[in-house]
Amino acid sequence: MATLIDMPKLSDTMTVGTLVKWLKNEGDPVASGDMIAEVETDKATMEVECFDDGVLIKQYCGVGDEVAVGGAIAAVGEAGEEAPAAETNTPATATPEPEPAAAAEAPTPAPAALEPAPEVVPEPVAAASTTGSRIKASPLAKKIAAEKGIDLATIHGSGPSGRIVKADVENAQASVATPAVAQAVSPEPVEPAATLEALEIPVSNMRKSIGKALVASKTQAPHFYLQIEVNGAPLAALRKELNSKLANLPPEHGGTKFSVNDLTLKAAAEAVRRVPAINRSWEGETIQQHPNVHLAFGVAIEDGLVTPVIRSAETKGLREIGAEAKALIKKARGKKLTPNEMSGSTLTVTNLGMFGISDFYGIINPNNAAILSIGATIKKPVVNENDEIVVGQVMKIGLSGDHRTIDGAVGAQYLQALKEILESPSIMLV
Repeated sequence: MATLIDMPKLSDTMTVGTLVKWLKNEGDPVASGDMIAEVETDKATMEVECFDDGVLIKQYCGVGDEVAVGGAIAAVGEAGEEAPAAETNTPATATPEPEPAAAAEAPTPAPAALEPAPEVVPEPVAAASTTGSRIKASPLAKKIAAEKGIDLATIHGSGPSGRIVKADVENAQASVATPAVAQAVSPEPVEPAATLEALEIPVSNMRKSIGKALVASKTQAPHFYLQIEVNGAPLAALRKELNSKLANLPPEHGGTKFSVNDLTLKAAAEAVRRVPAINRSWEGETIQQHPNVHLAFGVAIEDGLVTPVIRSAETKGLREIGAEAKALIKKARGKKLTPNEMSGSTLTVTNLGMFGISDFYGIINPNNAAILSIGATIKKPVVNENDEIVVGQVMKIGLSGDHRTIDGAVGAQYLQALKEILESPSIMLV
């Protein structure tokens, strides 16, 4: 008897999955443990496993289709067996979740009975300068009106008893000429030719998940913002020295190459040892202070931003953090991160320094107490300890904090600890 393969729930927040690739075709033999399809969830692209032996006798959805969790995507049975009818439970046919009742709208008034519109008859403008058929105007005004072809009957006089004077005719002349001039200099607007590609981009499950999480964070967590300037020269010097010694060695001899991101991740985890109160989360009825630093960091991919997590980062050395970060970045760009690799963070670091951004503030990753924003190291004039203006290397680090969980003093203490470590970075190596 044929067995249905349903859309699995691959993350806690997943409600639908998009089928992006079939790994097995109809008629192909399959065995338990085979991967039959790739599905995009709200977190990443995952493979769907088959748990029966037989033949893939039916695919219920095509590439690009969205299927709700629990909806059938395929059937496995014996060769020649007829596939059972199945409901894919796509979002269009799935039973929608009840939504909160919206405020009652005002009833639309019934349309009034239509009546013929009354005929509008324009009334002639009576010139203030007329009495019966006689028009009061000065001789000069009459002369100018005759020369310009202006009908005095259309002009309101501003002189005594409504008499038309020279200025009235000249003003009338200007008002008559204006439309013609405007028409000459303001032709009908012409739609410019398109120079950029117009796109209508479907919102992916990942983009929907990012939007939902960050809107919730920004609206529910009262953000506060702090910033500190760090002397980036010692960190740059340490990185240069390490890479000059290690970058050209083979991996089996300890060869590696460190990025600024590797060093700031290690420093961020190390600073939590000094200010553990930053490593908290808001749990509604309680505030949880965590015993380990599960450090998330932002990775930009084509469809958005993901935040893989380095577990217990405070227990790991610089080499281990660098290697783990590189592996997670590679998996993120290949959309191969598992939900477990993107969940459970206690602190997040995001870095836009590689794009030349000097300072910014991130949105807090739920339910962290804070997110660090690392800017580029910029050369600029600074005052040294001898009160001399010299060329310095300045790195700005921002912190967005959840005021429900921590106060500004905790954020300030953490940034101060981080500054001390980054300005004396060799202490990270011991």
